[in-house]
Amino acid sequence: MERPTESRNPRAKNLSALPTREILELLNDEDATVPAAVRGAIPAIERAVDLVVPALRGGHRLLYLGAGTSGRLGVLDASEMPPTFGVDPEVVVGIRDLGDHLRPGDVVVGISASGRAPYVVDAVASAKAELGAAATVGVTCTPGSALARAVDVAIVVEVGPEVIAGSSRMKAGTATKLVLNMLSTTAMVKLGRTRDDLMVDLRATNEKLRQRAIRMVQDEARVTAEDAEARLVRAGWHVRAAIDGR
Repeated sequence: MERPTESRNPRAKNLSALPTREILELLNDEDATVPAAVRGAIPAIERAVDLVVPALRGGHRLLYLGAGTSGRLGVLDASEMPPTFGVDPEVVVGIRDLGDHLRPGDVVVGISASGRAPYVVDAVASAKAELGAAATVGVTCTPGSALARAVDVAIVVEVGPEVIAGSSRMKAGTATKLVLNMLSTTAMVKLGRTRDDLMVDLRATNEKLRQRAIRMVQDEARVTAEDAEARLVRAGWHVRAAIDGR
């Protein structure tokens, strides 16, 4: 099977001889192809969201599973859910060992640019058959890969060869980050964790977030900054409650 993430990019054939500016422009040009590739995967991302939302609504979890760069991207996305949307840290989790974490009804997202990382493929294959996952999703940049074949929903983003052959932290990593952003953000919006474009369930754990909370209450409740802060103090810095005057 063709392995696009390992193939050589013909545009980078003479990379070592290029001036600095041309290397940077080539990298930028290649990165610019990623959003269009992700857009082509939106129907699959939609199907994944439609699996994740009822699972989370039913008290189950979203588990990201990957190795290397892919695994770190899953951990990164999961780590942003509590401060941004106010969910418990156990709701969206980046993991390395499926057996220690999976509970019946959870949704497992396996992440592998090549789609052939044995650890990831084996884990998602056993998640539903043996461990009771509600559904499995794969995020990969390789069509027809083992991961794509093993899951209920395959999100395949065909970004093509990297400027540095095999360095899937580049376009493949960017594509993966975009997909995970879309998957988790859309799920949280559908679960009512925002009010339109406002993160009204954020946890105001530092001064920057407290100032953001004040601005949101000020804008939505149409009050002064001082009144907004007073509302937030009364509401324990819960933005949604402060906006509603509770």
